[in-house]
Amino acid sequence: MATVAVDGVTWRIGAVPIVDDVTLHLEPGEFMALIGPNGAGKTSLFNLISGLRRPTSGRILLNGDDVTGLAPHRRARLGLGRTFQTSAVFGSLTVAENVALAVQARRGGATLAWRRRRDRDIAVRVSEILTEVRLTERAGGLAGSLAHGEKRKLEIALLLAVEPRVLLLDEPMAGVSAEEVPALVSVIRGLTADGGRSVLMVEHHMDVVLDVADRVAVLHHGALLACDAPDAVMADAFVQEAYLGEQL
Repeated sequence: MATVAVDGVTWRIGAVPIVDDVTLHLEPGEFMALIGPNGAGKTSLFNLISGLRRPTSGRILLNGDDVTGLAPHRRARLGLGRTFQTSAVFGSLTVAENVALAVQARRGGATLAWRRRRDRDIAVRVSEILTEVRLTERAGGLAGSLAHGEKRKLEIALLLAVEPRVLLLDEPMAGVSAEEVPALVSVIRGLTADGGRSVLMVEHHMDVVLDVADRVAVLHHGALLACDAPDAVMADAFVQEAYLGEQL
């Protein structure tokens, strides 16, 4: 069963299709990259999957359940998490405090009798997450002092804190310096390492896409042009003409 199934989804503004009859399935443990020229509908498709927009037609399923009409927070409870193109961390809090707040929000409140145990459990979970995103040494530093690539890692940490099974990453390399890219790619590549998470990532850096993706989906004018293994997509004449030709 697909973790995310986009079945015949169309989203129109007036008579103009922004997303045009897209069918796309993300499998358990799969890392799929979503590429396409500017204006192809990539972020709009993310908005439809995450619930910020509702499709004009078609269905969106999460682990087999139809979530087409569900609000974003309800999809989040079902295991769907998303990052955005712009950085969103609490700069005046430490890195560890940012993650701890997210973990606490996921786990809810607690009675006074359980507070100490809860705090210990939260501290353990924060340590695990910071280790995964390789920010352990920055745990006590202010989030606002992080380099841009480190902030991207922290955003991923905040996403992991809510324990999603499906992660939507919207241009995680945007604004990241060339020196920081390898470390961030290493973190992103590891998100599906245990097979328990699936990732759908919008990204313009083709070297990153080819490095991490199991499959690559190509949008063009809102329609799905191709979805295949990276090498097959790179060799597709229609993809080269529509998008990759300018970069090859």
